[in-house]
Amino acid sequence: MNITEFQEELLIKAKNVGFTEVEVYYERSESFQCLIFEGEIDSYETSEDAGFGLRGLYNGKMGYAYTEKIDEDSILFLIERAKANAEVLDSDDGTDIFEGSDDYAGHNFYSEELAKVQIPDKINFIKSIEKKVLTYDPRIITLNYCILQDFSGERLLINSKGLSLNEKKNGLIIFISAVVKDGEEMKTGSYIKMTRDFHSLDADEIAKEVAEEALSNLGEKSIPAGKYPIILRNDAAGSLLATFSPIFSAENTQKDQSLLKGKVGQKVATDLFTLLDDPFHPDAVAGSNFDGEGVATKRRIIVSNGILETLLHNRKTAKIEGSETTGHAHKPSYKSTLTVAPLNMYIAPGKRTKEDLISTLTEGVLITGLSGLHSGTNEISGDFSIAATGFHIKDGKISSAIKQMTIAGNFFDLIKDIEEIGSDLHFLPGGYGSPSLHVKELSVTVD
Repeated sequence: MNITEFQEELLIKAKNVGFTEVEVYYERSESFQCLIFEGEIDSYETSEDAGFGLRGLYNGKMGYAYTEKIDEDSILFLIERAKANAEVLDSDDGTDIFEGSDDYAGHNFYSEELAKVQIPDKINFIKSIEKKVLTYDPRIITLNYCILQDFSGERLLINSKGLSLNEKKNGLIIFISAVVKDGEEMKTGSYIKMTRDFHSLDADEIAKEVAEEALSNLGEKSIPAGKYPIILRNDAAGSLLATFSPIFSAENTQKDQSLLKGKVGQKVATDLFTLLDDPFHPDAVAGSNFDGEGVATKRRIIVSNGILETLLHNRKTAKIEGSETTGHAHKPSYKSTLTVAPLNMYIAPGKRTKEDLISTLTEGVLITGLSGLHSGTNEISGDFSIAATGFHIKDGKISSAIKQMTIAGNFFDLIKDIEEIGSDLHFLPGGYGSPSLHVKELSVTVD
């Protein structure tokens, strides 16, 4: 029995036993990861996961079930589990199966050329990067990690209302962290690169970026504690956005877990701040033509020049508020129920370079890395107090690296206090992106 036959038979049998509406979701994912250390393969991992999720209305209630197996027994198992799941619900939550959108973008997230690249070629490439980093400067003593990871997958969704959707995706990510030493001082610098175009990767260019990032952190100094004008480099700003992205979910506002509840149409940020979600952005490796319910995805403006235009909705949260879904039903895997999440959320870039932003400050701090984002942040209040790495800015120029510091502030205040936005939009692997941001001030404490 193949996947299509399994899905079709499951639909028919579920309808025959009393399900009024049924959806069958199939997902398969594969990944390969190789860690290189001193020219040799330190670890080599491959993984594959696949399975089916059944979602159906039984006696007016939505039941869920999943399985990894494709056989007749699994069909009966899914039906019985979904029935049992529906029967224990107290009431109908208003959820139903979606009949389909009028149009789907048909964007391609799968590179046939990348799929043709052989594993030995990928391993040789990541080995060459490690060698080039280690020979770049004698102060580079080792690499914490030098990893190449590629992934591929597909999704198929069909339902009893005639909807049938499918798409494939793949991509490649490189993670590198170099260790540098000068006298007694030891520092690290990390680098991430994402692409679907393997042949566009330049080992010399990557090695240089890794090495220079690590070397720049040498010569650290302390600065007095206080409030400083801040430049959040694009990757640090993207990490902060990712951490606080749940505040834009209607699911969270309806649970009183976001201070943006009731704020649609109101000003929540500076005029400079525009926040978008674009499932087709060319710089990201995440994305999709349809969400977890089968709704067509499209580019959405969430905040426009500081005004909250919409929250992110699936069909359930939209129904509660009497609005339309934004196509953000999220199904983390075939095992999961539906929630709400962005696809490629990012802050719209401005026109000035990061260097231009730095040049405007008489004194300030450039933040290049953040850690402890989950333990040091409160998504509901917006408060954060997190460890950071970065540089002291004096007279419009980088003066020195700063000893590890803690920065503190509030995300809701931060997006109101952005004074300028850079042109250097950068995406993280999870689909969150930002350019560098000039923020009026944050509290800085040096350890």
